[in-house]
Amino acid sequence: FRLALIQLHVSAVKSDNLQRACGLVREASAKGAKVVALPECFNSPYGTQYFKEYAEKIPGESTQKLSEVASECKVYLIGGRSIPEEDGGKLYNTCTVFGPDGAMLAKHRKVHLFDINIPGKIQFKESETLSPGNSFSVFDTPYCKVGLGICYDMRFAEMAQVYGQKGCQLLIYPGAFNMTTGPAHWELLQRGRAVDNQVYVATVSPARDEKASYVAWGHSTVVNPWGEVIAKAGAEETVVYTDIDLNKLTEIRQQIPILSQKRCDLYGIEMKK
Repeated sequence: FRLALIQLHVSAVKSDNLQRACGLVREASAKGAKVVALPECFNSPYGTQYFKEYAEKIPGESTQKLSEVASECKVYLIGGRSIPEEDGGKLYNTCTVFGPDGAMLAKHRKVHLFDINIPGKIQFKESETLSPGNSFSVFDTPYCKVGLGICYDMRFAEMAQVYGQKGCQLLIYPGAFNMTTGPAHWELLQRGRAVDNQVYVATVSPARDEKASYVAWGHSTVVNPWGEVIAKAGAEETVVYTDIDLNKLTEIRQQIPILSQKRCDLYGIEMKK
């Protein structure tokens, strides 16, 4: 099946972001994409100072638009972190997924909050405004089972291993690595998660905006289960297409059968919720 990653240039105007995102979903559908993903924070600037201002309920304005365009185009649509979600007085970094009938299939709240301090380079603390999610998020398509994470979630190998145990063959991480962590770890982490679990891994970033207070690295990428980069964007707004070959995945798992060779008598990953 064909996967499309929409590396969107995000402005401060929510309505413009929504309109352009929906237009690019239509373009991707016209080019044969069956699964389409938007980047983290696609309809608002990324930054703790913006989260409360742009927050919405789910369902709400943004998710309604995503539902409508998914139904119109008959695609599985991963809505990036469409919005900061407001629920019960708390804010969450939330990704919604809609099926070809417009129904919401999954809602993933970012589990690991991005609280870092690299002296002289970048300091960021999502927990100043956001609360963490507490669950894994998996949805089914006619092609394969898909596991969801958001950006910083990708650094935690245990989460990807749980998705592998649950039968996922594709992991999708909407993300917005920055100009420090992006060149250092963006591709490295994707290849690691793909090889460790013998799955496809796709990451979808906003396009780079040098004038923004938080500058995203870009480089939306797809990695196959062998650890090879099979599609990759630059920094500009673009749509990345790749064909996901599940026969290739099966072949790799047969050649190097690590999933059946795990020593579960010595170690294991436990999902608590």
